[in-house]
Amino acid sequence: MMAFSTILLDLDGTITDPYIGITNGVMYAYEKLGLEVPERESLRSFIGPPLMVEFTRRGFPEEQAREAVRLYREYYGATGLFENRLIPGTVEFLKELKRMGKRVCLATSKPEEFSVRILEKFGILGYFDFVGAATMDGSRGSKLEVIQYVLHSTGAKPGECLMVGDRMHDIIGAHDAGMKCAAVLVGFGSREEFEQYSADYICETLEQVADVICRS
Repeated sequence: MMAFSTILLDLDGTITDPYIGITNGVMYAYEKLGLEVPERESLRSFIGPPLMVEFTRRGFPEEQAREAVRLYREYYGATGLFENRLIPGTVEFLKELKRMGKRVCLATSKPEEFSVRILEKFGILGYFDFVGAATMDGSRGSKLEVIQYVLHSTGAKPGECLMVGDRMHDIIGAHDAGMKCAAVLVGFGSREEFEQYSADYICETLEQVADVICRS
């Protein structure tokens, strides 16, 4: 097995739990648009994919979806990003990656401005060698686009990288980019989802992900 020298980490559901902040932001957008506000639990699917993708999937016309994204960000940028918590074991996991000499990169579909503020809030920005995130204008938003941005910016080779995430989007993006993916059951994906999309590794905890990396 080729050693993984570069580790790409998803943000939402992998190292942080953004459930309250994201769902509050979506509910705010629905309310401001004069729409019936869905039950919070039904909004879990907003965690992971780009917002435009999920609003469109729910039947929003393109212009309305763009306005919904704008309203969401209005709430999230002021309040929602602070309605968040670290996944248990995150700091220890990051410390272990650095102890092993790994290059650690963020790879998230969340906009860079929000991503950096969240990492700063939890005092973990310093563990990251590179922050790969989406752009506010949508020119870079899918998981594959973000991963390719990380590869281009760092010069990392796909075969030496491991993507760590909690949803099918992480697995698909990693495989499309030519790298393996460790799917971790600390966030919003299920074992069935990970098996369906052929995750290379399925881990119960971030500690188990560290073991996979150590053995590579």
